[in-house]
Amino acid sequence: VSQVPVAEGKSVQQTVELLARRLEALGADKQGTFGVDCETYHTAAALGTQGQTGKLMYVMHNSEYPLSCFALFENGPCLVADANFDTLMVKLKGFFQNAKANKIESRGTRYQYCDFLVKLGTVTMGPSARGISVEVEYCPCVIANDCWNLLMEFMQSFMGSHAPGVPSVFGSKHDSTYSPGDTMVQYMELFNKIRKQQQVPVAGIR
Repeated sequence: VSQVPVAEGKSVQQTVELLARRLEALGADKQGTFGVDCETYHTAAALGTQGQTGKLMYVMHNSEYPLSCFALFENGPCLVADANFDTLMVKLKGFFQNAKANKIESRGTRYQYCDFLVKLGTVTMGPSARGISVEVEYCPCVIANDCWNLLMEFMQSFMGSHAPGVPSVFGSKHDSTYSPGDTMVQYMELFNKIRKQQQVPVAGIR
């Protein structure tokens, strides 16, 4: 999962269309749509010890796994629960409070190209588009490091120099099996990066 910068002189939507055209020129077929969303919860103030910042928890959903809900802590574990987890969070509001203005999501089109699955999404916060996400999966392989070079070569074919480096989640996995939670960790990192990018310029406005 990686972020693609907006092309110079173009809008987010125009850049997404440009990437889609490149994929279709390679021979990729549209396979419906996808969506990943992320809500931020922070530990309730009453629980945080003085002088300590409350921990953030991210509750995420992915349309590829409609019966699952993912709960992640930054630098922490990824819990995979069933879809009723959202109801549980309402009951835990004494411990975790929803930072409502912070919901962020990526929605877009799924493409199939031979053994590759590509999801090209527009990342939005509220009504505005904030960035572009690209998720690429090589379906026959479950050991991430074994197919990284192949993934890289394929990504360069339509992303050019914007193809990403090795995701940090690979570093901790080595030869173990890749799981849906690993994808969600990458989306969480991407969303947090986009949130931070949005906060910086605002400070400079007088």
